[in-house]
Amino acid sequence: MTVETVGTEPSLVDLLDRLLGKGVVISGDVVISLADVDLVRIQLSAVIQSVRKELTPYD
Repeated sequence: MTVETVGTEPSLVDLLDRLLGKGVVISGDVVISLADVDLVRIQLSAVIQSVRKELTPYD
């Protein structure tokens, strides 16, 4: 017996296509401290987006 879902849940590929089509910004902070004194602070940011280029012929 097989169970089929009819369009109820999007697949992982569909979700990734939506995220990359619109773009995703990921950011995070890492702080290393000792005795409530910040010793090292790292701030990371990444923009992930698909790149689509329309090809037009040169005349």
